[in-house]
Amino acid sequence: MNSTISVIVTFIAYLVIMLMIGLWAYRKTSSSSDYFLGGRTLGPWPAALSAGASDMSGWLLLGLPGYAYASGLESIWIAAGLLVGTWANWLISAKRLRTFTIVADDSLTIPEFLSRRFEDKTNLIQSISAFFILLFFLFYTSSGLVAGGKLFETVFGLDYRYAVVVGTVCIVSYTMIGGFLAVSWTDVVQGLLMAAALLIVPVAALQGSFSGIAEKLGNINPHLLTVFHDVKGKPLSVIAIVSLVAWGLGYFGQPHILARFKATRSNRDLDTARRIAVTWTGVSMGGAILVGLAGLLFVNNNSTVSLADGEKIFMVLVNAMFHPVVAGILLAAILAAIMSTADSQLLVSSSALAEDFYKKVIRPDARTGEVVFVGRISVITISIIALVLAMNPESSVLGLVSYAWAGFGAAFGPVLLLSLYWRNMNRFGALAGIITGGLTVVIWKKLNGGIFDLYEIVPGIIFSFIAVIAVSIITGKPSENTLNLFEKFRTALEKEI
Repeated sequence: MNSTISVIVTFIAYLVIMLMIGLWAYRKTSSSSDYFLGGRTLGPWPAALSAGASDMSGWLLLGLPGYAYASGLESIWIAAGLLVGTWANWLISAKRLRTFTIVADDSLTIPEFLSRRFEDKTNLIQSISAFFILLFFLFYTSSGLVAGGKLFETVFGLDYRYAVVVGTVCIVSYTMIGGFLAVSWTDVVQGLLMAAALLIVPVAALQGSFSGIAEKLGNINPHLLTVFHDVKGKPLSVIAIVSLVAWGLGYFGQPHILARFKATRSNRDLDTARRIAVTWTGVSMGGAILVGLAGLLFVNNNSTVSLADGEKIFMVLVNAMFHPVVAGILLAAILAAIMSTADSQLLVSSSALAEDFYKKVIRPDARTGEVVFVGRISVITISIIALVLAMNPESSVLGLVSYAWAGFGAAFGPVLLLSLYWRNMNRFGALAGIITGGLTVVIWKKLNGGIFDLYEIVPGIIFSFIAVIAVSIITGKPSENTLNLFEKFRTALEKEI
């Protein structure tokens, strides 16, 4: 009982700190730009850590360790793809996206940017983009709530459904109050806590020595140590390897990560932010894989420990090895991972409803205070829907994340990349790319066998690129205003604004 109380006290202290940051941010939030993009004031450290923390979610402390626990070094394929994707996204997209959103009348959201980039007076691009954002974020946010449910269920013995509700209330509270600044600065704390926990836990589990780990894993199952075979010794197919590495392709279309590029205070800060983000990602994912492998050795060497759900291995190690107070801090890292992503997803989803639906379609003359109020109400509404989707205790964090990740990567990745680099892309091509990419993921996910075992993000991105290029060529050059905007963007990019 005393152990549980110690963990509860630690959790409460952590949540109080997060709420204090939320209240601080509330006082600095007076406009839509402040609420949805922090007034574009982030320095390199908060931009990088916030992007990383909002990217990885509970997947980093639950999904990836669970995958490494079950599959061994096969998990390196995902980690490698994500690390390269992180680096490429910061290098290829960051400066151009930040600059272009400023030039395009200070666009706050991705749908708003695409609409202004292509002078879409019909609002179709903005509306359809917002639809796909809401669709895929419901699944993405649900994955965070599932992770929260597993956390509170394991630590406090709560019924899974009650545990999910508790986690949801925690996340919604400071997101609704403080908006983007609260989300970004809590992410800094959460990102550092996540990285520290992922380094401390495997070192403790291996008692500070990594020598002999390969031999011990080989004694359990030699196939755990190979990257080209699964745990049953069967060679990984090309489809399997491509599917794992292809996770890295998803970065170019993730609205909650791209928001950090737009919110950075200057282009010069982005180079420093890129180095911080790539370092954080590499360290964190390496630690997550080590947690899974160390956990496998721990469970194998302790007959009293049984584990039906590999995604709980981090929690099992923490509870077994650390003093309750320390355990509370380390377990708070899971809550940090969950909150740092779910809050960003809720904020982007609420911006889609408030900025891209309410202000654009329902009330074009809505005042700033009204839009911010609608945004806060949207946070509650979306979280309730995601909560309903998360109520199944058999839900897999990795499974939910993979679907949403593919959806965003395919629907927005090719369209955004081409919009930043290709002068002659037009609004018809943008529409075709968004719809083709999004629908391909939805349809491909429902098929299986043969080529359909390929991760749906791959065909989604390929077909989206084809659709954008083909339709843009067929329908002719964009308008003069669109071409002039692109030239204005290129001039601004050279000035390093």
